[in-house]
Amino acid sequence: MSHDSTPSRRAPKPRKRRGLKIALGVLLVLLLAGGGTAYWMYQDLDGNIKGVDIDKALGEDRPEKLPTTGQNLLVLGSDSRAGAENKELGGGGDVSGARSDTALVVHIPEGRTEAVAVSIPRDTLVTRPECVTSDGSTMASAERVMFNSVYSQVGPACVVKTVEKMSGVRIDHYLEINFAGFKDLVDAIGGVTVKVDEPIKDKASGLDLSAGTHKLNGTESLAYVRTRHGIGDGSDLGRIGLQQQFLLALLTEIKSQDLLGSPATTYKIANSATKSLTTDEGLASLTSLSDFARSMNGVDPSTMETLMLPVAYDRTDPNRVVAAEPQAGDLWKAIRTDATIPESAKKSPATGG
Repeated sequence: MSHDSTPSRRAPKPRKRRGLKIALGVLLVLLLAGGGTAYWMYQDLDGNIKGVDIDKALGEDRPEKLPTTGQNLLVLGSDSRAGAENKELGGGGDVSGARSDTALVVHIPEGRTEAVAVSIPRDTLVTRPECVTSDGSTMASAERVMFNSVYSQVGPACVVKTVEKMSGVRIDHYLEINFAGFKDLVDAIGGVTVKVDEPIKDKASGLDLSAGTHKLNGTESLAYVRTRHGIGDGSDLGRIGLQQQFLLALLTEIKSQDLLGSPATTYKIANSATKSLTTDEGLASLTSLSDFARSMNGVDPSTMETLMLPVAYDRTDPNRVVAAEPQAGDLWKAIRTDATIPESAKKSPATGG
């Protein structure tokens, strides 16, 4: 996967939205940690979770919290190639640093019985606000910056600040997971069953599936949610459909196995997940993660709605997209007020929806 941010000469298409698989990994961690089964087994997992002090980095100039008990999470999927396993899973190559290959704002309304995940396309042009870097220096604001470059340029706290500035939505928690973490999660639960309507053969992702039902291991699942050349017209539109299907299939697998009833299995999965998990300081312990997860126990996967931020092709650079108005504004307003998202706010000019 290339990390060159220069414009591509290919036909303009929103690219590489792997948000659903990342949300899955995060939700699985939360559900497992919140189960309360053999809680003593989780204690030594605390050291696996890496914490980032987002609140300290952002200061006081932030949007107001929701007027209800609803919560907003920013979920990032890091495309870091640090370590042999991540390099292999990510496609190889010597890549320094990392980018937020996937970004979702997950909104959990008051009552915690449903959730909405809004994916921000990585090629969206945004205004990056002034941010403090990890060494304490200040990076000036910049306009027309590709969204997924903010992570590598300034770090996760600046991604949170960028999302808050563009949306007016207060981010309560931050979670990040990497390639290897996703693979291990799927392998730990014994694979995920998917139904393929038409054969898929994608040399780029390595996926080769006949039509029918397949149980995918971790490596195959990564290829499944990354593939696009072997389906439909080769655009990201087909891949989005596969990701949505996989999201429901994985959550269904978790429920059907009664994983919370087996302490040993639960520990194995939690161990795999937390090794690749980074959170804000407020969630950077199994105790905090468990408390938060218990508040989400009523969320039904069948009611989870997955959306893409409404975008339109940029008039200056058709290889990039910008937030489409008024749709994007209406979407963020609904999240800010814990209101039902209007159908008009779910339409994206770039996808013809």
